[in-house]
Amino acid sequence: MRLGVLDIGSNTVHLLLVDAHPGARPIPFGSFKRALQLVAYLDQKGAITEAGQRELIDFITEAAQFARTNNAEDLLAFATSAIRESANGSAVLARVLAETGIRLEELSGDDEAASTFLAVRRWYGWGAGTILNLDIGGGSFELAMGADEHPELAASVPLGAGRLTWDHLEADPPTAKSVKALRKYIRATLEDSITAFSARESANVVAGTSKSFRSLARITGAAPRAAGLYVKRELRLHDLTLWSSRLAAMSAADRAELPGVSDVRAKQLLAAALVAEEAMSALKIDAVQICPWALREGLILRRFDHLRAA
Repeated sequence: MRLGVLDIGSNTVHLLLVDAHPGARPIPFGSFKRALQLVAYLDQKGAITEAGQRELIDFITEAAQFARTNNAEDLLAFATSAIRESANGSAVLARVLAETGIRLEELSGDDEAASTFLAVRRWYGWGAGTILNLDIGGGSFELAMGADEHPELAASVPLGAGRLTWDHLEADPPTAKSVKALRKYIRATLEDSITAFSARESANVVAGTSKSFRSLARITGAAPRAAGLYVKRELRLHDLTLWSSRLAAMSAADRAELPGVSDVRAKQLLAAALVAEEAMSALKIDAVQICPWALREGLILRRFDHLRAA
């Protein structure tokens, strides 16, 4: 069957169509997406403005039509931290339903971590043993660890690259003082999670998911996207530390010239680098493997698992 997955994230809104059936690998058929940074549409009270809501509703209307035109038989629609943590998130979800007929499922941070972990587990298989996964989104940062398909330990903290950029790195390029202050904030925010995860036995595989990790790996020398899904890619802490300093000295326009970095992601790449560096350093991780599957794939796999069990 053809399944549509509508992902309302903090940086982009994305509809992915895949062909799959229970027990099969989902194969992408087509996609429809738009750069929409909802964090840029928050008012002083943390509510999504009328302009932001209108942009969102217009996209969802077009995405739903794209799904129908391409014969999608089912549609998963979900929203992550951008709406979950906004002051008027519930009202926005109700308005989306009323005006588009699409019901967005509001995922919690734990839901995000668990669904992404499922995708990573399926990608690496049971032979990988215990997996620790790190995922940097636009609004939040998730950590998950376990030996099964559901993580034994998961955490979600408000350290998304978009959120941190808007709140802490206004200047372009940022000042040395603001970068130092952000590092301190990241360490403090991660403290409880680092304590909890450090108390566990070491993972056999440490993975990184999300566009942020892929971009960071690419600029530090990993293979380009054109090389395919199955090329092994990793992000090494030593390389990341060097590049964090370089990114701090660059403007967003200069970062956008780097390989694998889009205009949309360029401004917040420094914040992503700082989160990744601080987390890897605190957890004593020398390198993370870049996993091409993440949240969307986890939700797809979960849906087909339910269909198979029905």
